[in-house]
Amino acid sequence: MSSNELLEFRSSVRALLAKHATPEALRAAMDSDLGYDPKLWQLLCEQVGVAALAVPEQWGGVGASLVESLMVVGELGRVLSGVPMLGSAVLGVQAVLLTGDEQACERLLPGLAEGSRTAALCWADAQGWDDYGVRAEGGSLSGTAHYVLHGAQADVLLVLTADGLFETSPTAAGVTVTPTPGLDHTRALASITFTETPATRLGDPGTRLRDIAWAALAAEQVGAARRCLEMTVEYTSARVQFGRPIGSFQALKHRMADMYVLVESAESAALLAAQSLAAGSDSAAEDVWVARTYCTEAFSTVAAETIQLHGGIAITWEHDAHLYFKRAHATTELFGTARRPIAA
Repeated sequence: MSSNELLEFRSSVRALLAKHATPEALRAAMDSDLGYDPKLWQLLCEQVGVAALAVPEQWGGVGASLVESLMVVGELGRVLSGVPMLGSAVLGVQAVLLTGDEQACERLLPGLAEGSRTAALCWADAQGWDDYGVRAEGGSLSGTAHYVLHGAQADVLLVLTADGLFETSPTAAGVTVTPTPGLDHTRALASITFTETPATRLGDPGTRLRDIAWAALAAEQVGAARRCLEMTVEYTSARVQFGRPIGSFQALKHRMADMYVLVESAESAALLAAQSLAAGSDSAAEDVWVARTYCTEAFSTVAAETIQLHGGIAITWEHDAHLYFKRAHATTELFGTARRPIAA
């Protein structure tokens, strides 16, 4: 898409979310067994085609690039929506594509592109994403994958091991799925244990999958950080103290200006990472690492400032600021940290 087309596309997604992904809907979804609003996911897939964006046309997709998919991830991050875009339509789809297994693509991608089926990527051990939680032994899997996005709701389990990517079902023999509540109540996680579970090897997705995960998180963090900035400007413009809006005080203006600079810079870094990945640039891994590092720090700082500038109301359950603060801290660790480059 051209720049203008991307902006129009983002506006369409944002308009749909403004109508259907309200704070009230978010809190209702958090308390549901599914963890997200299935009607919202259906609308996004049917009216916008978000799940099909990065799927090639030959397998029922739109044939767009990662840039468009990650733009949607950013808009969902802006409203903290828990729909399975990141876990299924980005990581699940990209994991299958990276294996190069055309039979698996033909079998799995049409359903994932429609959004009628969802996939969960099983990867981390108890300590995080630097090691695999599951090992492959012949044609079976054993071990436990932790922190699996929408693991309890998925129709397909894609298991990343030292020996490549495997496909199995949540109803297969030896599979035990345990929902695991985390700090971020807007994101459903699960632990999935495999005990000599039969599985099909699809291939080796390589190291690019982590880059995609980090670039997607950077996009999500930027969307959420921008909403934090908007909330703060709105509140300080309306809150009156000493006979004037508190946002008119010089000290608060400076702090919000710093927040603005962080958000704008983070957006540039996240967009560069997405474009570099989509284009297969030689600098893609470095660009992703920079985006992951900078966007994580920017979101954490902006979320903390949002709490501070809202005052006592921000730490109440009724206000949304604490949800963004928790998302900021949770995404710091998701898919591994970027304190140092990960060796290829």
